[in-house]
Formats: sequence, structure tokens, C-alpha cells
Amino acid sequence: MKTNLLYVFADQWRAHAAGYQNMDQVVTPNIDSFAEESMRFTNAYSTFPLCSPHRASLMTGKYPFQVGMWTNCKVGLEEKIMLKPQETCIGNVLKDGGFETGYIGKWHLDASECNFTSNPASGAKDWDAYTPPGERRQGFDYWLSYGADDEHLDPHYWQDDEKQIRPGKWSAEFETDKALEYMEHKAKEEQPFALFLSYNPPHLPYELVPDRYYEKFKDLEIHYRDNVPEEMREKGGLLETRTRQYFAAIYGIDEQFGRILQFLKDNHMEENTLVVLSADHGEMLGSHGLMSKNIWYEESIHIPLMMRQKGKIKPGDNDAIFASPDHMPTLLELLDLPIRDTCEGYSHAGGMFGLDENQPQDMLICSYPGSADMVKAFSHQGLTHKAYGWRGIKDKRYTYVITNGYAPGEPQREFLYDSKEDPYEKNPRLVEPNCESEEILAYRLKLKEYLSRTGDPFLWNR
Repeated sequence: MKTNLLYVFADQWRAHAAGYQNMDQVVTPNIDSFAEESMRFTNAYSTFPLCSPHRASLMTGKYPFQVGMWTNCKVGLEEKIMLKPQETCIGNVLKDGGFETGYIGKWHLDASECNFTSNPASGAKDWDAYTPPGERRQGFDYWLSYGADDEHLDPHYWQDDEKQIRPGKWSAEFETDKALEYMEHKAKEEQPFALFLSYNPPHLPYELVPDRYYEKFKDLEIHYRDNVPEEMREKGGLLETRTRQYFAAIYGIDEQFGRILQFLKDNHMEENTLVVLSADHGEMLGSHGLMSKNIWYEESIHIPLMMRQKGKIKPGDNDAIFASPDHMPTLLELLDLPIRDTCEGYSHAGGMFGLDENQPQDMLICSYPGSADMVKAFSHQGLTHKAYGWRGIKDKRYTYVITNGYAPGEPQREFLYDSKEDPYEKNPRLVEPNCESEEILAYRLKLKEYLSRTGDPFLWNR
């Protein structure tokens, strides 16, 4: 029996924001039902909690820095950031393995067109890009996508020419419509399909969510996480509104995902379709006084990851450390396809069936200064921005981080967080440069090994 792959992921959806977790006040009945039938990876993290870097890892099985993805694909940088067509991506391997391949939704892995012309024929603006048919689509045949644009209520897409498609409906709803059309067509064929469906919500702008979803949360009394500062908890304040909007978008994603689950059930495809539900990174939502992502805290790096194939994958929690580069090799092995030598990640397929006792005990987490202003500030002083930002190690209990900051002259600092004793990461241990404890020395050694493996120029003299 052929096995199809359906990989669904939402942008900026943190692990806490699923109803079955009993953390955020979200309403996700379809996701909760799916979780009950899935293997739930409770230690899945974004290696680099930013859109393009995680997506590059997902597609290549490599570390973000190894594929030149030290920031988002954007404008304003001398270096044009993109996923190079020479990379071996999961779409290429799936296609070579006999799968019909498709990609729907946000791509954000191609160089922004406005880097090359102020008036692209495609109409792309800012960070956006039309990716034409060919090698830059990385093995995906069916294509309904865009680069990076956040007009959730009035989205646009490109298929096989530069003419924009504007459906005039919420992006996640339209993308689900097209995913259902695709699967209905492919289900009648002998050849298996592999479809990636990339929702942009609940990514900001938070307010761009249909009223029918926001109505459910417009009067919700928010129970903030313990690490949200009191000064941000104002009644009627901005964070209260943003939180309600974020929850509303996730409620909408749940409804759309429910349509997909119903289709698979109605068409008897639950046993021959590997369904994956995940995200590229999380959302701070006021924790530690921050919004968005690109920081080492749990709210930013911890992502949902669930896999279901009825009759094959046993439901339950799996506490393996699951990093961004691990997605590609794991999926390929589950689909009985060869793992390419280019993959740097780890396949968890054996561990999912109790056949692997040597799974990784930790993973690399990282971030680099990526805005044009930051890069210029370093270059004006003869420094490379790639040696700054922060790097760290995440394991099942601790988060170890050393940061050089995002601006020249910031002091180097070293932290250790204990998620068991301090789950909200409010009281980290500040590590002194001359610390000689075995625990810290072990983390330093692990980090040096990761930096060496990935060719990372991070400045560090310990």
C-alpha cells in the first residue's frame, strides 16, 4: 500500500498554544483529537527560531548556517539570502522516490525580488518573491505559493507564471481549499503524493484574523504566563488584544485543519497517509517583556510536532530531542526512502518504534544579527556580524546559552536555565567566565563541537 505524506505547519505557533497542553487559553478541538491519535514529540525545538532558517533546515536536513541562512530572506543586505538550488532538498528526494510533490502557502526561501529590481513584473514587494518553475522550487511540481507577505485577509499567490492569484479570503482557508483539491485529485492515482501546506497565521499582523474567529475570544479574560511582566497586563491594553487575536488565529487554523482530517477520514486515507503537524518557531506573546521570536526562551523555540499514520505509528508522547535538521531524515526513513549523505540531522524513525537507544541528548540553538542596520554597525567597525548573536545547547532539562549581543560592544554573557526548577526561565544562573564546574565545562565542550561542525565563526575564548 502506498504511503502519502501531508506535512502541515503554521508560522509562529508555539507549543503551548494547543488545547491539549492545558497552557494557553486556545480552543483547538481538531488538533486535540489529532494529538490523541499521534505520536507527540514533547521536545521538538526550532534550531534557529526564525522563518527562513528553520524552513531551510526542514527542507535540507542541514543546520541553517550551513546553507547560508543566517537570517530571513529579505531586502537591504549586501548578501542576498536564499536557499540555493544546488542544495538537495526533501522535495528532490521525494520526487526521485516516485512521489508527486506539491507545496502550498508561504515559502520564504527564495531571494527577495526587490533586491534586484524596484518594480518586479510579478508585483512582489518588500521581502516577497515569485519563484518560477525550475530548480529553485526544489523538487516540488505543484506550486501555489508566495515568498513572504503578511496580508492574511487579502493574500496573493503565484503558480506557473508571474500573474498574481488573489482569492479574496483568509489565507489559511484558501490554502486548505487548494490542499483538499490537490489530495482529491491525487487520491485517484496510483502514485503517492507528498504535499507541504504552510499556513502563515498566527504570524503577525495579529489583527488580520476573520471576525468569526475573533468573536470567540473578544471578551476573554487572559491568564498570562508567569513570566509576562505586570506592566504589560493592562486591562484593555495592547497585549490583551494581541493575545486574543493570536488565540483567534489558532482557532481558525484548527478549523481548517479539521477540514483536512475529515477529508482523510471520508476518503479512507488515514492509514495510508503520514500526517505531520508542526510549526517553524514560537511566539513570545509578552513573556519576558518580549513579542515575536528569535530568542532562546521556551515560548520562542518550543514548537508543536505530531505525527500520525493509523495502524503504523503508535500514539503517545515521545520525549526525544527533535531539532530542525531532524525533520527531513526522519520523514524519509518513515517513507522508506534513502537518507542522503547531505543530511546533518538525525532520523528519529527507529526511536519511534523502540528500535533506537542512542538518540541525541541535546541540540544546537542559535541566532545571528540579521537586520541591515545591525550588519552595517558591525561592518563599520571591521567586524563580522556572523560572529555575534547567541548560541546554545538545549537538552531535556537545561538551556545553556552564551550571547555576544546584537550590537558591537555588548558584553558577552553566559546563562544556564533549569526547566524543572524554573519552568518560566525567570531566574537563570549567570555563569562567570572563569567557571570550572563540570556541568558548565561539559556544555561548553558540546557547544564548541557544534560550532566546529557547522563552521560557525562565533567569537568565544572559553
